[in-house]
Amino acid sequence: MTSKTLPDLVPDAKLKLPKQAERTLPGGLTVIAIRRSAVPLVELRLRVPFGKAPLPRATLLSQALFTGTGTMSSVDIAAELQTVGGGLSAGLDPDRLLVTGNALASGLDRMLEILAAVLTDPAYPKAEVATERDRLVDHINVALSQPAHLARTALLKRMYGKHPYAIQTPEPEQVRGVRPAQLRTLHAERLRPEGAVLVLVGDINPDKAIDAAEKALGSWTGPGKDETTPATPPLESGPLILVDRPGSVQSSLRMALPAVPRTDPRYAALQLANMVFGGYFSSRWVENIREDKGYTYGPHTAIEHYLAGSALMVAAEVATEVTGPSLLETLYELGRIASLPPGEEELEQARRYALGTLRLGMSTQAGLAGLASMYASFGLRLEHLREHSAALATATLDDVSAAAAEFLAPSRAITVVLGDAERVEAPLAALTPVVRGTA
Repeated sequence: MTSKTLPDLVPDAKLKLPKQAERTLPGGLTVIAIRRSAVPLVELRLRVPFGKAPLPRATLLSQALFTGTGTMSSVDIAAELQTVGGGLSAGLDPDRLLVTGNALASGLDRMLEILAAVLTDPAYPKAEVATERDRLVDHINVALSQPAHLARTALLKRMYGKHPYAIQTPEPEQVRGVRPAQLRTLHAERLRPEGAVLVLVGDINPDKAIDAAEKALGSWTGPGKDETTPATPPLESGPLILVDRPGSVQSSLRMALPAVPRTDPRYAALQLANMVFGGYFSSRWVENIREDKGYTYGPHTAIEHYLAGSALMVAAEVATEVTGPSLLETLYELGRIASLPPGEEELEQARRYALGTLRLGMSTQAGLAGLASMYASFGLRLEHLREHSAALATATLDDVSAAAAEFLAPSRAITVVLGDAERVEAPLAALTPVVRGTA
């Protein structure tokens, strides 16, 4: 690896955080407002607990949330939001329903009023729901033709078994069977303010913004449904799962390794160990299989966090003829990081990258809103950024080596390969036991 001259590390423990306020409304909604006056806009993020909701209905509900209220059609909603330079949309992850939006800061009150109408007076009109249902089915069918989606689906099943996280995309036929009345029932039962968090970031007075949220959303009431997701099962290593995709010119290589939540004292060290291994462009794995050997274009690793557990995910698309060699080099780099401490300069480069991306992530209103909302959904606040930044800045070589040895050993990995089994099975079987699986 070429030596790189690095600038002095700016002390990061004194991370300056913007002015903010927080209030929990009588209905149970927590509102966090943060002043960031770079541009005259406001970003909105609402996360509502939605774990263990029936997946086909929950997924369609997230797509159809803005199809209408008792007094507004979807066109009315879009037009009203456009008058304040804004928009709202919804999505779903395995734990929560997420509403994302923005508007001119002067339009915050109106955006909150529209959101309140959607939350408290939903219509789910038949024709609009049918359109969203067809669109969602088309989207799922497209995903089912994509190797990356199929490989991830197979990996999640292998990781989680019977846990709710094992299946994160519904089948098209399941979605086709969902009716508007079922969405109204699910909305009434599960879209409740208790445990939900609303984050507002922008050119706002934080206390006045919370007052506006309380005025608009005060009528959103009702207890949440206690649907705590059980802890994820420990990852159990075993044979490589090979999913056949006849004629494929590429193989999708996926791995999962154990990880810890953000609040674990070892997390900063694990994040740095992952950076050195494969977490950014100058990492060992990327230099090896992309720069040196040209096996793949965009290998990447990331630590994924859900409420019930965390995991380190490894992903690469590689040419069919180098599937075996790619796995060999990946196992080699995992073994190397788990058994040999990184060099001082190598660690400092990863540290600078981690600290830099942390600051970059909160440099815009949208980035700060996303970060604050994501943290809040795990019970954390922006102050955690300061703690995590300090932990990244002070993690020692011994800390990082210990985390790598504990979590990145190749013997701890779960591996899935999606590709042309006729061509890749023998090279893979020369490296590790292989069994056939399905996506």
